[in-house]
Amino acid sequence: MPLDAPVRALLEAPNFAHVGTIRKDGSPSVVPVWCHTDGDHVIVNSAEGRGWPTHLARDPRTAVTVMSLENPYEYAQITGRVADRTQEDGDEVIDFLARKYLGVDVYPWRQPGMQRVTIRIAPEHVFYRAPRD
Repeated sequence: MPLDAPVRALLEAPNFAHVGTIRKDGSPSVVPVWCHTDGDHVIVNSAEGRGWPTHLARDPRTAVTVMSLENPYEYAQITGRVADRTQEDGDEVIDFLARKYLGVDVYPWRQPGMQRVTIRIAPEHVFYRAPRD
């Protein structure tokens, strides 16, 4: 399912996303994350070993909501599956996101031994809510 221009705009702006995953016991988990898009996928990044990336490794189904910080009545909900999960560009992606969200060149909270993982989510259903005037 393609990401229309207003949805891409929400993902490209420094808006936070909330990623929903399913824990091993079947209960839901929702976490706020930095996000971006390549035009076709929702792109998120985390450290290996954290809960939500582990949930997605086991069950690739997810729901992502991104809301405009300027107008919370504008948002998109994207349901889909993990299309790609890689450590290859993990550090580069988190540095890109740090520039986008913090205005710094290097992610400031990197820890020794931390392995970053980039997850690309393929949309299966997209709902967009236009802003209210």
